[in-house]
Amino acid sequence: MSSSQCFENPPDLSSTCGAGRVEELAGLKTYVTGPSDSKCAIILIADVFGIEPISWILILKLADKVASAGFLVVVPDFLYGDPIDLSNPNFDRGAWKKIHSTDKGYEDVKPVISALRSKGMSAIGAAGFCWGGKVLVKLAGIEDIQAAVILHPGHMTEDEIQAVKIPTAILGAEIDHASPPEELKKFGEIMSAKTEFESYVKIFPSVSHGWSVRYDDNNEFAVKSAEEAQKDMLNWFLKHVK
Repeated sequence: MSSSQCFENPPDLSSTCGAGRVEELAGLKTYVTGPSDSKCAIILIADVFGIEPISWILILKLADKVASAGFLVVVPDFLYGDPIDLSNPNFDRGAWKKIHSTDKGYEDVKPVISALRSKGMSAIGAAGFCWGGKVLVKLAGIEDIQAAVILHPGHMTEDEIQAVKIPTAILGAEIDHASPPEELKKFGEIMSAKTEFESYVKIFPSVSHGWSVRYDDNNEFAVKSAEEAQKDMLNWFLKHVK
């Protein structure tokens, strides 16, 4: 997470959450949705806007959509109720980044995976958005989960991509300063050289960083582009998390 685009189009926090429930998972407040008897789980790792307060923001709507395919979906609050606050003119982004590093997010997600395993989950996938994408690329290097979808991530390194060991899809935006298309395509070439797992990179035209979960419901093109990315994500999980 290193671009001003990471802070654009914050979610609407004005309405209530969706079909799921809020519970504690591995010590984190977590939005949980989907069949409790499922053996396949999906973790959604949010961007800098997090999920607190629990509201009908688009990532929770997406969680419900993924759950409708038969997955148990969890969206933990890896920001501990402390998301980026653009309404505060004195908000210190630098200090916030130090407290909420992606390295810390990576350490925090591992107990969530263990908790899901203890609940009987035999297969786990994860999707990460922006800040969450940076967390997820680290996770994709240790084989604790079965598949990853990284959407409009913060800046990733070649070393992180070289370390990836699981089926991984990267969905990027044509207009993205944090992870420009040329860089993502290069990452795709690195991953495709590894024949032991499936991978791909897809660049969505005429959209900006964050488009898959921060879009204007009244913009037909924006909605269509987001829904295409969400469908690609779900199809990846249906193929690799079972």
